[in-house]
Amino acid sequence: MTSAILAPSILSADFARLGEEIRACEAAGADWIHVDVMDGHFVPNITMGPFIVETCKRITRLPLDVHLMIEQPERHLEAFAKAGATTLSVHVETCPHLHRTLQQIKALGCKAGVVLNPGTPVGALEAVLSEADLVLVMSVNPGFSGQAFIPQSVARVAEVRRRLDAIGSSAWLEVDGGITTENAGKLREAGATAFVAATAVFKHPKGTVEGVRALKDAIRNP
Repeated sequence: MTSAILAPSILSADFARLGEEIRACEAAGADWIHVDVMDGHFVPNITMGPFIVETCKRITRLPLDVHLMIEQPERHLEAFAKAGATTLSVHVETCPHLHRTLQQIKALGCKAGVVLNPGTPVGALEAVLSEADLVLVMSVNPGFSGQAFIPQSVARVAEVRRRLDAIGSSAWLEVDGGITTENAGKLREAGATAFVAATAVFKHPKGTVEGVRALKDAIRNP
């Protein structure tokens, strides 16, 4: 089984101590840093832009996994690529020319990710699955940290895994939303290979380091 990736989302980090928080994640064994970008239009929240990605790039050597929950993401891809994004993921729901957008991401030197909201059929991926370096299945409705995990997401992850395997794709299968030590193992068994966690890391009662370690154990030993 492919080793699993943990990508703490700084959405729940203490931004007054962002450097310290990211370095704690890195020291505890996190694999990527996840940056949630929201525009207040596609999702009901406004978060961070290229400047934060650039800041993270200066703080850590870990890959920066940038999730664009924004309308017309193609207008901003270059700025995020220049800021230091490793992966740029866009939503099926916001890209009428999704194939072109994924190609644009790759032309900028980044890995191309495609994202599905909980209410979007898995079949919406079919035409572009071979172009994706990463597929992200949302297990909450995007917009806010701390939401409860949607149980049906396990079956959706398994369905995406079947489709990826059917075409021989080596894309990462990522899951994001309400990830905890209680559900991470089931998602791993369903075929997920990358896990995004915000609250479970940065709001862990014993601190960020223990949050990372607990989740790493959960995804390593489902």
